[in-house]
Amino acid sequence: MKHFFTVFAALLLVTVTVAQAPRKVVADKVVGIVGDKIILRSDVYNEILDRQRRQEPVPENAECLILDQILGMKALVLQAEKDSLLVTDDELEALLDNRIRAFVQMYGGKTRLEEIAGRTIYQIKEDFRQSIKEGKLAENMRDKIVGNLKITPNEVKDYFDKIPKDSLLFYESEVEVGEIVLYPKASRELEKLAMDELAEWKQQVEAGKQKFDVLARLYTEDPGSKETGGQYSINRTEKNWDPAFINNAFRLKDKQVSPVFKSKFGYHIIYMESRSGDDALVRHILRVPKITDAEINEAVNRLDSVRARLIAGTIIFGEAVNKYSEDDNSKFTGGMHPPVTIDQLDKDLVEMMAKTNMKVGEFSKPTAFKDERGKQGVRIVYLKSRTEPHRENLKDDYDRVSQRALEVKKQQALEKWFGTKIPSYYLMIDSDFTHCPNLGTWYQYANKSGK
Repeated sequence: MKHFFTVFAALLLVTVTVAQAPRKVVADKVVGIVGDKIILRSDVYNEILDRQRRQEPVPENAECLILDQILGMKALVLQAEKDSLLVTDDELEALLDNRIRAFVQMYGGKTRLEEIAGRTIYQIKEDFRQSIKEGKLAENMRDKIVGNLKITPNEVKDYFDKIPKDSLLFYESEVEVGEIVLYPKASRELEKLAMDELAEWKQQVEAGKQKFDVLARLYTEDPGSKETGGQYSINRTEKNWDPAFINNAFRLKDKQVSPVFKSKFGYHIIYMESRSGDDALVRHILRVPKITDAEINEAVNRLDSVRARLIAGTIIFGEAVNKYSEDDNSKFTGGMHPPVTIDQLDKDLVEMMAKTNMKVGEFSKPTAFKDERGKQGVRIVYLKSRTEPHRENLKDDYDRVSQRALEVKKQQALEKWFGTKIPSYYLMIDSDFTHCPNLGTWYQYANKSGK
């Protein structure tokens, strides 16, 4: 129980992996009870098999760790029910749908998923319903116990002072940078070329001359789906998809190809593989019209004037980001990125900063680059801060230390909660696990419960 809080996230993965082989590999029996919550031997050992399938490290006595986790989860669920914490039907359905969508994407479609699992999508959802509901109840109960805990500066200092000096973390040099980004617009001639290409491929598919997935592997400029023939599993309600993409996809019937349309990424056609309610399996081909030097130079000139205002102090960086930057993510962060080591920055940015010997507080000249999607852009880079390599200290690393101190405080609060609640539950733990030293407290109270 000592490490329950730190492994809680791993606990939520228990029993939610699709089986690739018969799961009941050992004779099943009840190996634990918390209140009216039963734990089966298969719950423990199938989780070990699933971790092996996922090629995750499996420590010695893994069964001890996993049973400890499940016992803790069952206790939280039991108390959540006593405290009338709820998981609504809509919330549970959303969690189940998200889980199924993840599996569909992982295994390459609903049909393939059903083949691997040997069960229908409906049966898979029902298999997971109870475990996902319990996982959410346990999470809600944990949040009720520790969710409102805060940490004071004095508590942070006390925590830091107890760390042995030779155990303090060492941090490499880190930089904090921000960007103002413009994406040049292609000429009408090159936009028309991209649209004509897509229209031709649509015609070939509809005439039966070409298969959509073959064309996608050859021609799509979406690196995230090129190897899978343009395939994605999508849901109408997910907010991370481009609205134009979702709207055009869900106008289609099975095996239809969409008209050519434009999104923020470029021009597309979509092929509807299959659709069920708000879920769909689609393929698409993306073409990004080429950007010429003329469009890049126009963007450079626009950002040159922005840089001049930044240097003159007539506009601050955050204001300039909100007014001029075309990077969607920057609108929520004021254009800033979290502090990172130099090797975590993109290569072009590192080379530009080194070549210009960029100093803290400076704004780079507008520079052409390609983003992680390969889209052509022009950016101004702001170097807000640069730290030197150093041992951890409160002056430079207070936020990191305070976060760790808060996690320790939460862990202690959760362990205290268990110490007060466990004696009030009926507990049973099978004698097969008496070799597990981490289950000592559970066995102690199980004995007092009459076992």
